[in-house]
Amino acid sequence: MTSRSARDREGAPVPTTAPPPPFTADDYRARMARAAESAAEAGLTGVLIAPGPDLTYLTGYRPTADTERLTMLVVAAGQDPVLVVPTLEAPDAARAPGAPALTLRDWTDGKDPYGVTAPLLDPAGRFGVSDNAWAMHLLGLQQALPGTSYAALTEALPMLRAVKDARELDRLAAAGAAADAAYGEILKVRFAGRRERDVAADLAALLLEHGHSQVDFTVVGSGPNGADPHHEADDRVIAHGDMVVLDFGGLKYGYGSDTTRTVHVGEPDAEERRVHDLVRAAQQAGFEAVRPGAACQDVDRAARAVISGAGYGEYFIHRTGHGIGVTTHEPPYMIEGEERPLVPGMCFSVEPGVYLPGRFGVRIEDIVTVTEDGGRRLNNTPREMAIVE
Repeated sequence: MTSRSARDREGAPVPTTAPPPPFTADDYRARMARAAESAAEAGLTGVLIAPGPDLTYLTGYRPTADTERLTMLVVAAGQDPVLVVPTLEAPDAARAPGAPALTLRDWTDGKDPYGVTAPLLDPAGRFGVSDNAWAMHLLGLQQALPGTSYAALTEALPMLRAVKDARELDRLAAAGAAADAAYGEILKVRFAGRRERDVAADLAALLLEHGHSQVDFTVVGSGPNGADPHHEADDRVIAHGDMVVLDFGGLKYGYGSDTTRTVHVGEPDAEERRVHDLVRAAQQAGFEAVRPGAACQDVDRAARAVISGAGYGEYFIHRTGHGIGVTTHEPPYMIEGEERPLVPGMCFSVEPGVYLPGRFGVRIEDIVTVTEDGGRRLNNTPREMAIVE
């Protein structure tokens, strides 16, 4: 692939679809109300949300800068949500789509932000705190309100964003379709004789061409590098005879894509084909285990049983899947010990793999959503081994 656009390569523009309608203030109001209700059900007084995916999900506000100045959304049952922001960022916060559903409180440099925030909290309350909150802000609140206690939101409310509504599912489907289109085009480029990082750059460009606003990762693991599940594409030159793991994704319309296919440069040998077929069967088994009421661990068990039964269990070294939404990795997780039941609207990856150190790796991954009677794939490219040049 060269720097030419998809229009130049194919002689036609990249197909586009109209973007989905934006979320409204009522959508964000409903999300904050559910968060308050869920917090109460979990025995929490409320939740404290710092800038990051939870704040974007609940309010549509994403600060333009990562700043040490306190920004915090306070959501609790029986009171209106309040977003505390620095005065210099208040105009941006007021333009957020969820701003009409909350009250803004600002504080100026030189003033005590905890003096603004503390009166919003029950001085004896227990609060869930978003995982990426700054420690100094949490410590500042503890000092101002020594009777309060706190819990990480991932532990206290892990399913806060897990169940997607129809419009979220539309965004996830669009992101998955865009990643599928990128995979279809990467199969047309030359692999042999090129560096991994060059193919990774091709993948990133294709994701952007197909409407992604953000590329989060482009794993290109060739030959022995494929045995490292999170290999960073480097200067290794891909050779004829290599197995190549392609794992890539990012955000489109604010929601994530994440898919993996494993290709081969030239014809594979018997073991390479056998391992690829094994992983494909395991991925199918994991997908078939998806249904409402099944435990998350059942998906992992189904996929892992296939690989272990073939004698490769020790080479399947990671969980079978992770949730996806406004981030590409979030709860729920498909792993042994996670007994939480699957619910229609949950979205997660199903991505078993086999990694043979010093030789090659194979992973196949689709995003799947739970339906009323089973599961639906949001990635639909062929899972059979593709042969590339």
